[in-house]
Amino acid sequence: MDLDFTPVWTGWRELAHGTLVTVEVTVGAVVLGCLIGLLIGLGRLDRRRRVVYSLCTTYVSFIRGTPLLVQLFIWFFGLPHFGINLPAFLCGVLGMGIYSGAYVSEIVRGAIQSVDRGQMEAARSLGMSYALAMRQIVVPQAVVRMIPPLGNEFIALIKNSSLVSLLTITDVMHEGQKIISVSYRSLEVYLAIALVYFVLTNLTGLALRVAERRLGAGGLVQ
Repeated sequence: MDLDFTPVWTGWRELAHGTLVTVEVTVGAVVLGCLIGLLIGLGRLDRRRRVVYSLCTTYVSFIRGTPLLVQLFIWFFGLPHFGINLPAFLCGVLGMGIYSGAYVSEIVRGAIQSVDRGQMEAARSLGMSYALAMRQIVVPQAVVRMIPPLGNEFIALIKNSSLVSLLTITDVMHEGQKIISVSYRSLEVYLAIALVYFVLTNLTGLALRVAERRLGAGGLVQ
């Protein structure tokens, strides 16, 4: 079988636009996921606050125990039953961000717990409050340890973003399917889409490796 990439060259503008939308959705989800993950991760560190701990644990268990696609459908198709109609793009960002937040929270919690307890005890003995010690002593050390698992999470999020095409969001997958519908060259188009995701994930991995090296060189890693 001969490959014909003519539809890909012809529709490169549509694919480029779809790639930009994919990046926008993913960046929005990453920002939201990191904010939620930080709050939930901190909430799961102290079991003495039973209500907060229970709520955070329930959130993590539910989100990690259900498929992302189902959660996206709940946002897009479920909320209108309650009179809440959100734009497809916002549903995609919210769905992916909340989904990612559950995984980021475990990364945050694990990284903070991996820091030697003596660091906190030493800071408290010097008169620092718990919040100040966390902000200036513990979290800076934990951040560097978070980068590798966060990189894996961000890369997974980029690949999972292909699901938002089912919400009518014009991401690269959606634009590719439109090209296939008129050209019937599915293999060539999907190969082009795969290349787009390959480039995005590898650029993300490279950026995170550079960030990890710079943070390490800055003295945050002992």
